[in-house]
Amino acid sequence: MLGSRRSRRRLTTALAGLGLFVTGAALQVTTTATPAHAATTHRILFDDGHAEEAGNADWIISTSKPDPLAQDSSPSAETDWTGALSSWGVALQKTGSYSLKTATSALTYGGSSTTDLSNFDTLVLPEPNTLFTTAEKTAIMTFVQNGGGLFMISDHTGADRNSDGEDAVEILNDLMTNNSVDSTDPFGFSIDTLDISSGYPAAISDSSNAVLNGAFGTVTKSLIADGTTATLKPADNANVKGLVYRSGYSGNTGAFFATSTFGSGRVAFWGDSSPIDDGTGQSGNTLYDGWNDTGATNAALALNATAWLAGDGSTGGGGGGGGGTCTAAQLLGNPGFESGNTTWTASSGVITNSSSEAARTGSYKAWLDGYGSAHTDTLSQSVTIPSGCSATLSFYLHVDTAETTTSTAYDKLTVTAGSTTLATYSNLNAASGYVLKSFDVSSLAGTTATIKFSGVEGSTLQTSFVIDDTALNVS
Repeated sequence: MLGSRRSRRRLTTALAGLGLFVTGAALQVTTTATPAHAATTHRILFDDGHAEEAGNADWIISTSKPDPLAQDSSPSAETDWTGALSSWGVALQKTGSYSLKTATSALTYGGSSTTDLSNFDTLVLPEPNTLFTTAEKTAIMTFVQNGGGLFMISDHTGADRNSDGEDAVEILNDLMTNNSVDSTDPFGFSIDTLDISSGYPAAISDSSNAVLNGAFGTVTKSLIADGTTATLKPADNANVKGLVYRSGYSGNTGAFFATSTFGSGRVAFWGDSSPIDDGTGQSGNTLYDGWNDTGATNAALALNATAWLAGDGSTGGGGGGGGGTCTAAQLLGNPGFESGNTTWTASSGVITNSSSEAARTGSYKAWLDGYGSAHTDTLSQSVTIPSGCSATLSFYLHVDTAETTTSTAYDKLTVTAGSTTLATYSNLNAASGYVLKSFDVSSLAGTTATIKFSGVEGSTLQTSFVIDDTALNVS
């Protein structure tokens, strides 16, 4: 039976040897980079290397770069530092829990620069106005994938402040869709090509959400003063969530503020730079005081989101795992299956080094189904997630099928964590390479939960669900 199974698979996967796994191979390099590590002091890097001060904008926390403390080592008011984001910076500095820096050169990851992303927990992109280079996009995406927080702040379409033909909408969409790490809608949303003139978008009702209800206050509304929104695509990333919506919108459209995850990291999106503008800055700029707008709660939104992205449990940023301390760790045993049939509980033949399906890294992977006949395979592991931790489950999935339909899911893979179904994939998700999938499972903190993959195949044409490089990261 085992030999017959392999034979059937070879008929439909022979093209793997002709290079159809290039995407998976390209992603392999990201797993060796230095991971973003947790720290008692949360380290935030504000980008100023992509024309953030062009035109009338002044998106900096201080004119002293990279260290704002050189301007004033004990700021107490927004004017103690110079910049339209000085209120944001000063508020974080005053907590005593944050170390802030500004990057003015190309963004790197794993390098020796003092502003290298490996030295930080969160990167803030406050309306960039020049495209990121290929190397920078790799650095940013790898940083997030390995546990970093990414705060993307856009503006309306056409806000090309330096007249180079690119605006923040195009630049941030390019980062998400044109990078060497994962261009398959990794965050589960795209930024809309819109110019919404005004409005006070409202927050959803979610008392447990750390961004909307954190130590810096409760978020009720934000502000649009020429901005845009995002379209959510939960089928691509089940963790994407809209928190603040343009009036008249909900669900997957009109999200003015959204969060998501990627790998072990977290992502936040804001559709306008006006809410973070405190109205103070360098002379010659036309600024708008959205930070202190009494009709909105922009300061609480910015600060809570920063805490959440940085994994600051003391300020409500620890996600569903609650407040407390947590030692960053990867909890799954034999995560890449290289130890063979150990740690995991699996159906016969699932954990294999067969050459008929390529592993993403190493030699082994978990290969569910692929028989071309009615069949069920399972793969599971129980893991204890410590209390006080935020937790992210991630894995790489390759779906190979002989099915030709574009509308009917004949063969399915279901992913569960405890009693929660995280996602279901099918023959309709077939692709030529591995795709990263990630899920926030912080709600399971303080419990022992079973992570389980269940593949059910129909009676005729084969579908193979191949899994590699799993991880359950806590922080």
